[in-house]
Amino acid sequence: MRKYLFVTIGIVALVAVYAFASVRLPFPTAENPGPPIYAQISNIAPFGEEIYHTEEWAAIPFYRDPICVPGDFNLLDMFDAPRAFDCTLTVRGFEIWPVPPPQGAGPTQGKYWGLGAVPIYFLSWPELKGAVADGVLTITELMDMSSLIIGSAGFFSVDLHPSGLANVPHIEISARGFLQDGRQFQFQVAGGDQSALVKHIKIVFW
Repeated sequence: MRKYLFVTIGIVALVAVYAFASVRLPFPTAENPGPPIYAQISNIAPFGEEIYHTEEWAAIPFYRDPICVPGDFNLLDMFDAPRAFDCTLTVRGFEIWPVPPPQGAGPTQGKYWGLGAVPIYFLSWPELKGAVADGVLTITELMDMSSLIIGSAGFFSVDLHPSGLANVPHIEISARGFLQDGRQFQFQVAGGDQSALVKHIKIVFW
């Protein structure tokens, strides 16, 4: 009986240590400049392509000012530390890290909200699909695409449980706003993963 008691106490202690180690890191702060990414788009092994699109349109939300994105950076690589930290954030939020940085591998959850005007680039999916076929996508390529329509989301929210880090991957994106030509748009994503298990994508203009 004493043996089982010690085992139980040990398990409880491990759970307590794990819970204590998890931290909620808001951003932006002096200590946390936010995720080192420019936009929600990637193609990183082994997770595969993360591009949110319908048969007609694709949408790329920018978490930092697109004007600041280095011309030589491949947006499909997603992470660009420390250079991305120098670019102005378009979102605020927090991340949950089981083990705080720099030791931790990454957050298991993130929640982001727009700061008032989140840039979202809409492109013809056939045109964007052709552009990313070589595994490289730069901001210059995006700006040169004939189908590019730039939107500004007055409402923007993301609930992310990242693939490869969260026990149950999940992503939800919800955005509404105006296009540069005065039309309105709605952009929604809902699914169990950032790539293969996305179940619902909605992109509409009116």
